[in-house]
Amino acid sequence: MRRLFPVTDETAAPGGRSGTSGGGRGGPGGGGGEDGAGREWSLAELAAAYAYPEAEAEAEAEAGSGPGGGREPWLRANMVSTLDGAAQHEGRSQPISCPADMRIFGTLRALADVVLVGAETVRQEGYRPARARAEFAAAREAAGQGPAAAIAVVSASLDLDFSLPLFASPLVPTLILTGSAAPPDRVAAAEAAGVRVVTAGEGAGVDPGRAVRALAERGYTRLLTEGGPRLLGQLVAAGVLDELCLTVAPMLTAGDAQRIAGGPTVTLPRRFALKSMLEEDGFLFTRYARP
Repeated sequence: MRRLFPVTDETAAPGGRSGTSGGGRGGPGGGGGEDGAGREWSLAELAAAYAYPEAEAEAEAEAGSGPGGGREPWLRANMVSTLDGAAQHEGRSQPISCPADMRIFGTLRALADVVLVGAETVRQEGYRPARARAEFAAAREAAGQGPAAAIAVVSASLDLDFSLPLFASPLVPTLILTGSAAPPDRVAAAEAAGVRVVTAGEGAGVDPGRAVRALAERGYTRLLTEGGPRLLGQLVAAGVLDELCLTVAPMLTAGDAQRIAGGPTVTLPRRFALKSMLEEDGFLFTRYARP
């Protein structure tokens, strides 16, 4: 893997050590001296490259222990798209992914307090609970986080199979975000399965801003969403998305596959700033954030 942006003396030099960014840390942040272009980055290097904003860590240190600790929530999305804009192939994202993309996927989960996901994506992708990873255990403990990220499913109808591992045997209890008009029998079934049901909207739907606040109130401030496109579109339209980690796959699929975000159109397009770009085997791993 190599870093294309931000450009430093080392990334710009012919044959330079492109695994560095001049950020002051080891690996991709501190000029470790090892050529990043011809090797697989370590999980520690990926974690440094995708760390949540520094201001968040500083606020945590000032506020004391425990998840949240007075920090403002930061919502990032992790998505993959082909060159012609397809977010899926035959209904799933896995065919347009790659091993490096999956390593970043796992790293982003390991950094997060909670993963926000739409019910349809849970059904289509066969979602499972996040797992504890020994490589991140010490860092999560130091940050006041649990052993793994919680999964928060957004669902109006709660039309979900609560016998699946995501609900029946998660390491951290799964949450469901729903509206106040959710079917009472489905709410009861979810709670009987050990799921934590959180009301985050009036009527049947979920209000994105209220969902983010509800999670933050429960100590989940490092937020990650993996879509799907409908949920991401709602988050974008509501103006609550802070960051997009987008993998661009060097593939063309044609067809009528969804884009990474669907749903309502924003009144005025919101511009994000490029924070970093990595490359491996033709795949681009970009990170954009609100200015």
